[in-house]
Amino acid sequence: MTVLRSALFILFTWVWTLVLSLLYLPLLAMPRKAMRPAVRLWLKGMLGALRLIAGLSWELRGAGNLPTGPLIIASKHQSAFETFVFHLLLNDPAYILKRELLWIPFFGWYLGKSGVIAIDRSAGTKALKAMVKGAEEAVAEGRPVVIFPEGTRAAPGAKLPYHSGVAMLYGALKVPVIPIALNSGLFWRRRGFAKKPGTLTLEALEPIAPGMDRKAFMAELESRIETASDRLIAEARERHPGL
Repeated sequence: MTVLRSALFILFTWVWTLVLSLLYLPLLAMPRKAMRPAVRLWLKGMLGALRLIAGLSWELRGAGNLPTGPLIIASKHQSAFETFVFHLLLNDPAYILKRELLWIPFFGWYLGKSGVIAIDRSAGTKALKAMVKGAEEAVAEGRPVVIFPEGTRAAPGAKLPYHSGVAMLYGALKVPVIPIALNSGLFWRRRGFAKKPGTLTLEALEPIAPGMDRKAFMAELESRIETASDRLIAEARERHPGL
């Protein structure tokens, strides 16, 4: 049943995305702010189908730790889920992502129009400088910045190194960092087909204020995210023994 429901969800995803991609074409010639409600509509359809078809819902804990205005979201990364959900949780977020995603027909066009910060990961220091510049521009506009410190998706329980880019943003932007813990990879695996039913959890942890030493900040960020994510994984496995 899980395989069938997952297949139906994927089918819906393709049809929903294709239909809206065609309907949204005029938005490419309009101001960027026109993309905000369009993105939210697409996302609400996706998440509604995820719940109704695949049986997978989600919850947010610590919503009070998500203030409005400029900030950095530093999120654990286990699945595709967190690559888009912050458009519902934040006002006009600027995601940091690899520039290759912009080359995808239709989808990449709309990503670019939404105001992402696309970087060339092969460019080394130059890419980091471009990332900081893009993030500074976003913060100057009052937008939150979303970054995945591990740089790629990690399986639940896996410990990948946290890259220095998040520390560069922390030092340059002088805004609070909100660590995000989650257990999404238990339900939506990074290379898996099936979407397992249940309730995945994101948790916004207490903000890390500006001004910490770089090394201390990185240690604090990783400790908070990994500890809380391990706790959420254990809770989910207790609630859903089949995971």
